[in-house]
Formats: sequence, C-alpha cells, structure tokens
Amino acid sequence: MTKIKDLDFSWQSKITKNITFIVTKDCQLACKYCYLVGKNEKERMSWEVAKQAIDYILNNEDKFKEEAVIWDFIGGEPFLEIELIDKICDYIKIQMFKKDHHWFNSYIFSFSTNGINYHTEKVQNFINKNKDHLSIGITIDGTKRKHDLNRIWKGEGPEKGSYEDVVKNIPLWLKQFPEAGTKVTISSTDIPYIKESVLHLFSLGIHEVNINCVFEDVWKEGDDLVFEEQLIELADEIIDNNLYEDNVCSFFSEHIGKPLDRELDNQNWCGAGKMLSIDTAGNFYPCTRFAQYSLRSKRNWIIGDINNGIDNNKLRPFLTLDRCTQSSQECIDCEVASGCAWCQGENYDAALTPTIYQRSTAICKMHKATVRANNYYWNKLYRKLELEGKREDFEKRGIKVSPISCY
Repeated sequence: MTKIKDLDFSWQSKITKNITFIVTKDCQLACKYCYLVGKNEKERMSWEVAKQAIDYILNNEDKFKEEAVIWDFIGGEPFLEIELIDKICDYIKIQMFKKDHHWFNSYIFSFSTNGINYHTEKVQNFINKNKDHLSIGITIDGTKRKHDLNRIWKGEGPEKGSYEDVVKNIPLWLKQFPEAGTKVTISSTDIPYIKESVLHLFSLGIHEVNINCVFEDVWKEGDDLVFEEQLIELADEIIDNNLYEDNVCSFFSEHIGKPLDRELDNQNWCGAGKMLSIDTAGNFYPCTRFAQYSLRSKRNWIIGDINNGIDNNKLRPFLTLDRCTQSSQECIDCEVASGCAWCQGENYDAALTPTIYQRSTAICKMHKATVRANNYYWNKLYRKLELEGKREDFEKRGIKVSPISCY
C-alpha cells in the first residue's frame, strides 16, 4: 500500500487530487488583505450537503483516478466548524474503508487556520484522532507590528490586532507539527516590516516561511524598491548569521528569475480545474477563488453540484490553461519569467471580460524586485561558501549553490 510519505502532495503531481470543503464563510477576523470579500455569518455547510458531496466523489472512483487525495477544509475560519469537520472526516475514513477505495490510507486532511481556536478541546481532540493524516498551517504574519496591521478582529470600534491570540498557540502547534511552515502575506502597507517579521518567525521556531505578495492591484509607485531593499537586508541577516542552515524563506529560490523554457515551463501556475471545491450550498468550483464570496466583480463559475455531478463542458476551459494561452507576449518573452506567479481566480476577476485567459500582471514589478534580491542572495551565499570551503557540503543537502547573473 502506498504510504503518505512516499507521495508528492503538490498540485503539479498527477497522483494527487485536492478537494476543498468551504465549511463556513464566517471568520473571527477581518483581515484587510483578505480576498474573501463575501464572508458572512449565515452561510455554513450542512451535514447533508457534505455527505452528498462525499458520496458523489467516492462513488465515482473512475472520475477521480489520482493515487492520493488532499481533503482540504477552509472558511472563513474552518475550525469554527470543528464538530462538522470531525463528522465529515469520520465519514470519509469509514466509507473509504468500506469501499476498499484506492485512497484509503493515501490521504491527508489539510487546514489553513488563523490559529485562534487551535488550543481548544474540540480541536485538540480532532488532532489527536487524526494526527497521522494531518497537515495544519497556522497563519502568522510576523512581528506583532506587521501582523496587527492587517490581521484584525472583526467588529466595530477601534481596531484590535490578533497577534497575541495567535502567537500563544505557536508552541503547541510546533510541538505537534515540528516541520510545519507558515504563510505570510505582503501588502503595500507592511512592506517595511518584512525583514524583521521573517527573522521573528525563525526565532519562534518556524523554520519554513512561505511568503507571497497579494495578487490584487494594490501596489503603489515605489513599493517594489522598498520591497527589494527589505529583501536584501533580510538576505544579509540570513547569510551573515548562517540562518540558511536551518531555515527557509520562499522569496529566495534558485528556481526563479530565468527566461521561460516553453517546453518545460509552459504549465499553469495554479491547480484551478485540477482541484475540486465545494461550497456551503453544494456547488462545485474549479477552485475556491471562483466561488461568489471570493469575487469582487464577476459572477461565480460553477462546474456542477452535488445533485448533478461535474459538468465537463464547464470544466473544459480550465483543462487547456497553460502559461502561454493566458500571458501577453511581453510576459512570455520576459527575461525573468520563471517563478512569476498568478492566481487564476484573480485573473478572472480582474479581466476586462468574463475570461480566464487574460493574465493579471499587477505583481510584475514586485516579481522583478524579488528576482533582483534573489540574485543578490545566491551570489552572496555562493561567495561565502566558496571562501569557507563549504559549498560542496551544502550542495550535498540537495541545494545547488551557483552564481547568478543579474538581468
């Protein structure tokens, strides 16, 4: 039987299916950069909808041939519905066993949580029950100053940050999931605090910090220059203090900032269309970003529902997506195209017409700033390891360190 540790749980892999349950559209927080513009307290998934969705998926094994599955739960804040989630997960496990389903024992229950309810008895009971098949990420944006700029409590009155309510649960989380990483979001207002925030997260014991700029068009003139300066200062701190030995920051990758190889790199960036997302009413989407509560200006893009299954005609446009079908010639010919990300839902929402084939380029300058700082990081690390005679030892760990030419 295939073991979880042997499976590549990534959207690019042909062996893994990502299935997302939007169990609630409510959240304790009102994060200023949140793309979920339609959060509310009324819409929550019922057990009947969840059960019918599971039955459709598991009874149509021929339509879901991937070797493994990620059962993903989101909101709002998913742990607000921990009792429903517990019931869903129990049912999934029982049904996969009864059906001798090929996903039995090749699955993960995945969560991205704000961390506020992490310590509660019901959440901890769920974790203890499912700990061998769990992936849980707690979102903490960095220092209190950066975190509390955007991740504020919902409600009227003076803004109240949530940092203290989250950071108190980090030690328990890391004890249970010592290899877990966090996701940091960068917006225009908090760029000056990137360096201190990444270093702070390292100091908390979080060794993998995944960071991305918001894809929406929120960036002001000069943001990219401040951004680059912060990343270069961060690179100096990481290299000068040998923090690269035990920590990872996703802004520094040897795989970004190169010209596009149309044979190797011409894939869609995200998994829209390869994933399946189910909302509180039982509608199916190619990705959560195509549900109505995720969209500012477009109508939701439904590809089926729990009663009628997946409509392949509505799904088909997503199956032809790649980098070249949605990018301008300028993007295709860009000297630093590799690693330049996009969100399919934001492409759709920002497009001039209701199309998924018009790529949003709002983060263009931010990507180029990332590339410049990334080149600085790898060139400095290369020189340091060469002088110390450690480059070969470092590369034995699977990371190739070589000088990079700036564009």
